[in-house]
Amino acid sequence: MNSDKLAHYYARIIDEIGEDLSRDGLQNTPVRAASTIKYLTRGYHQSLDDVVNNAVFESDNDEMVVVKDIELYSLCEHHLLPFIGKCHVAYVPTGKVIGLSKIARIVDMFARRLQIQESLTQQIADTVLTTTDAAGVGVVIEAKHLCMMMRGVEKQNSVMKTSMMLGSFRDNVRTRAEFLELISD
Repeated sequence: MNSDKLAHYYARIIDEIGEDLSRDGLQNTPVRAASTIKYLTRGYHQSLDDVVNNAVFESDNDEMVVVKDIELYSLCEHHLLPFIGKCHVAYVPTGKVIGLSKIARIVDMFARRLQIQESLTQQIADTVLTTTDAAGVGVVIEAKHLCMMMRGVEKQNSVMKTSMMLGSFRDNVRTRAEFLELISD
């Protein structure tokens, strides 16, 4: 990603909306904005191997593992505005567990791309399933979308919830119910 090119495009956008780029507060804004967008979309430049970093370990545990309230920040692919929320991830191991921080890193890797929440939920679930060979995976994301809050219908208190249930979380009502109970507030 070319920072100079991004800064040039931001300068053009700022100019097109009628602002004066020579104004004190805006003089370095294109460079800062370029740096920010690179950071906010860094997930495109991460690989699953680097994120997981061999942190999958043998384990006799076959009970549900839940990581609750993982903060997430992403950008709506339709309007380039943030959506902010939390993600809950659970899996039922079948001989392997993944390092705790790696679940949060997987969430971040996909969240730090232009996204829709529905796809983000599925990407996380599919990745945890394939990485751990789990019997099942459940993912629930709850997020507020600034594209709905700042523009359009301007609904400040709306929260979108998405879920993806794979394997035993989809096939077994008791497993799904246990997960949903464990993440309820």
